[in-house]
Amino acid sequence: MHSWLNQKKPAIVMAHLLALVLLLALSGSSSSPVVVARGSDHGGDEYMIVAMSSLKLKSACLGHRVTPPLNSTWMPLDLMDGPCSSPSSSSAAAAPSVDELLRRDQLRADEVQKRLSHNVGDDEANGPASSTVTQVNHLAKIKVELGSRKPAKTKASQLVGIATVGGGVGTGTLLPGVIQTVVLDTASDVPWVQCVPCPIPPCHPQTDTFYDPTNSGSYAAFSCSSAACRQLGPYANGCINNQCQYRVAYPDGSSTSGTYSSDLLTLNPTTSVSNFQFGCSHADQGNFDSQTAGVMALGGGPESLISQTASTFGRTFSYCLPPTASYVGYLVLGAPAPSVASSSSYVVTPMIRDNRSPATFYRVRLRAITVAGRRIDVPAAGGAAVLDSRTVITRLPPAAYAAVRAAFRSAMMGMYRPAPPKGSLDTCYDFRGVRSVKLPRVALVFDGGVVELDPSGILFNDCLAFAANRDDRMPVILGNVQQQTIEVLYDVDGGAVGFRRNAC
Repeated sequence: MHSWLNQKKPAIVMAHLLALVLLLALSGSSSSPVVVARGSDHGGDEYMIVAMSSLKLKSACLGHRVTPPLNSTWMPLDLMDGPCSSPSSSSAAAAPSVDELLRRDQLRADEVQKRLSHNVGDDEANGPASSTVTQVNHLAKIKVELGSRKPAKTKASQLVGIATVGGGVGTGTLLPGVIQTVVLDTASDVPWVQCVPCPIPPCHPQTDTFYDPTNSGSYAAFSCSSAACRQLGPYANGCINNQCQYRVAYPDGSSTSGTYSSDLLTLNPTTSVSNFQFGCSHADQGNFDSQTAGVMALGGGPESLISQTASTFGRTFSYCLPPTASYVGYLVLGAPAPSVASSSSYVVTPMIRDNRSPATFYRVRLRAITVAGRRIDVPAAGGAAVLDSRTVITRLPPAAYAAVRAAFRSAMMGMYRPAPPKGSLDTCYDFRGVRSVKLPRVALVFDGGVVELDPSGILFNDCLAFAANRDDRMPVILGNVQQQTIEVLYDVDGGAVGFRRNAC
């Protein structure tokens, strides 16, 4: 039998795998899976003892906690403002305060909610999915290499070819391009980086070398009559000198605009994407962080990295966000390694597609949340949850959030001193002098199984890491804090999402 990496259509294999795992999960559980409460008050299996030091940022990067899937097409990722960022970027600017981070996160959540809402007009609902470009600094980022350089005089023995998606093995005629640090975004479609010329302002400062298309031997701007330009739809922004222009505008007044282009994108030492389509931004407005040069869009639209590499990776990808910025996670394109996929370690749930919402978003049905064994149902109107790698804090319908908060407070009652709220987080504790905390277990209940959260997915800056939507009709957003240490596997063509705990 051929290995997974030799399959021509990994998405088909993935679809069969996830369908099988889902069938097994459903056949072995009731229609409403629950976590059974055991033990007495403040004891039993509903609690875990957590060292407070494990939730705090360390002064040095500790690398991978778990060995990443080395036999897959993978890239390391890290979180902003941590020791695993490059020295120049981590010291480029002071990290925002918790209150400022949460303020920015609320802007992000508001925008996702607006795009998901079925109360907006038809024209807006069918328009491009946008996401506020205000950086919230608790974001996952990766380093990629964009472009290539033509060597003036180089011996053939000094040139190294790389496997190229859609283009076989490189001929070895081009030298590496420039490293660009980009934020991973599962709720946007158009990848982009800042390009020379890019005066500051309107561009934002960045620690990476600015990408200069004139220095790349593989760069090309799309003509206004090209299929790629026509495909941009609402992102199209006219034509300048027969070069296709793009613009992504955001309701808060932020935007990115420039020339829609293609170039060689190198993901890791052995895999590249030829003719990668992206926005070559010459102007952006918004609170961008100097640690990043742009955004790597992973959404479901045709412009995203996932859609562009579908013929090779089958619109299947996964990532694992580390528990703190002191560790390194990973992004994987394609089906998981056979040793991982053959195990029963994934909790699999159907991916929900809604024609009334933009194709960008990946959604799942969140049935309930359990806190110390107590089940809190999530209303159906808010249960179709969007998975967002850039929203930090999970948003719940107000009624469900109030019940989760009450259950958590009850479970913590009498053990720790309450502390004042921090922004949108209203259930906080004073853990000064506390070396370890007895924390109630919290789990997400999906169609197909239950996913228990890591301690880093329960507490954020000593507060319960959930917040309320403004309306019970607004959909749930599953933020990146709750996703920490969990490999989230997206099988877009197979219509399923998998969750694997303790993966990084």
